[in-house]
Amino acid sequence: MTPLRVAVLGGGRSSEHEVSLASAASVAGGLREAGYDVRAIEIGRDGVWREGDGAEADAMSLAPGRGLDGADIVFPVLHGPFGEDGTVQGLLECLDIPYVGAGVLASALCMDKLLFKELMASAGIPQVEYRAVRESWWRGDPAAVLSDLGGLGVPVFVKPARLGSSVGIVRVVSVDDLTGALDTAFQHDTQAIIEAEATGLEVECSVLGNGEPIASQPGEIMLAAGESGWYDYEAKYTPGGMKLIVPARVPEHVRERVRELAVTTFRKAGCCGFARVDFFVDGERVLVNELNTIPGFTQTSVFGSLFEASGIPYPELLDRLVRLGIERYEEERHHRH
Repeated sequence: MTPLRVAVLGGGRSSEHEVSLASAASVAGGLREAGYDVRAIEIGRDGVWREGDGAEADAMSLAPGRGLDGADIVFPVLHGPFGEDGTVQGLLECLDIPYVGAGVLASALCMDKLLFKELMASAGIPQVEYRAVRESWWRGDPAAVLSDLGGLGVPVFVKPARLGSSVGIVRVVSVDDLTGALDTAFQHDTQAIIEAEATGLEVECSVLGNGEPIASQPGEIMLAAGESGWYDYEAKYTPGGMKLIVPARVPEHVRERVRELAVTTFRKAGCCGFARVDFFVDGERVLVNELNTIPGFTQTSVFGSLFEASGIPYPELLDRLVRLGIERYEEERHHRH
């Protein structure tokens, strides 16, 4: 039987370009190990899609309804805007080709931390307390914004609303530093989210599936910097910056609560394929922080490591994801539009 041809998309226009390339290379290797015919496509910082290496890379042309040059399915491994936010997913829908992971709406929703939190709040999902700030509000009446933020106290985390990998995030321990932190966030986005610092452990849980998703064993993030540090870009991507402990060092019933909330959050957001849900756990208290529709995807990244510890090796995990993408495509094409 001829193996399925999978096009792996990496790179992208966002500030997470290099992280995406590392994830995409790992996915491509794992898919080859699982028996797939893999072709690597890099989306440049200029937005051009290219296949091949270095100077030999050829720019691609895309035509609606014509698929992607013979690929059976696309595996997007793109982080941040122009890749994880529904834009590439919409393009793949127009090309009429199956793809792995969340669809257009769920991708856009989960990329926007504010919309995601508002949806979770309406569903009664426990979360960290937060505030939203638009750049126009900040420029128009900074005193009013600072007054509103005073209700959160300090420390707080100031984040761009639609970015990932901890890019642009500032931990604020003094109200005097809020101005600089907001200015930093607005360098990346027109909206910022300000979150109260949560106590307890940082716990993450991976989810896999379409209609009947399953959750991995939850893992605990232990930082090399200890309690004085936080899970920033350097901790995530510097070797030795963090250690993943699986299962998380919490009672079994709390771990089951994390898994239950991970699946509930996945479903409420309308996700499919895969995601990683991040939590804060303090004793019996479990709070949802955010959901990543395309988390880091190297073999040692949290998403894959959690399922490895749950009995699903990396190549098998990738194989399941490809099949879930094809399954969703076939189910959706049964409906008339």
